[in-house]
Amino acid sequence: MTLKSSILLIEDEENIRSFIATTLKNQGYKITTASTGREGLHLSASLCPDIILLDLGLPDLDGMDVIKQLRDWGSTPIIVISARSHEQEKAKALDLGADDYITKPFGTVELLARIRTSLRHSSQSGSDSTSHTPVYHHGNLTLDFEKHLVTLNGEMVHLTQIEFKLLGLLAMNSGKVLTYSYIMEKIWGPYIDNNNQILRVNMANIRRKIEENPAAPEHVFTEIGIGYRMAECD
Repeated sequence: MTLKSSILLIEDEENIRSFIATTLKNQGYKITTASTGREGLHLSASLCPDIILLDLGLPDLDGMDVIKQLRDWGSTPIIVISARSHEQEKAKALDLGADDYITKPFGTVELLARIRTSLRHSSQSGSDSTSHTPVYHHGNLTLDFEKHLVTLNGEMVHLTQIEFKLLGLLAMNSGKVLTYSYIMEKIWGPYIDNNNQILRVNMANIRRKIEENPAAPEHVFTEIGIGYRMAECD
């Protein structure tokens, strides 16, 4: 089997480490493991993996500190795999620079899908900006970045400038959770206050325009207490 991308797994629980490593090897990935934060940082610097899977509850360093140090060095995708399920923990990890967050216990199908999504985003961000797909398409929704046009079932959807920027930001990061603070800084600038009511109002307006049933969305999902995620592009 041809090896795919290289993955560094930083996980102190031997059973979980062995399970994940075996699963990824069976999928053709090149996997290296570490059981402590310091070992993980050393291996990251020396091996330059394509993606890092990180547990937060490490015996020597808190996973949040590991994220900070990794982000000081570069932009390797980081997927947090942790038993910490509080919204504040998830939001903090994402704000510090993690690309995704999976709560234990998890399924292998979900893990592999998150890895593929993170690797795809990394590949896109590492290439020239013009290489981004100019059209986002999911189900009956299409967003054309170049034409500044959104259609639903082939009919034009009229969005305000802010609504189009919000939808475009989510579409360009489809499949990835964007925190409230990240979205607000990107759309309204770094000096916007922490009150995300303006964001919620705009997102509610967007949902009314693009979702057949806003109460059961198909395109834009709320990660409660954390942010929003747009369905991955078809």
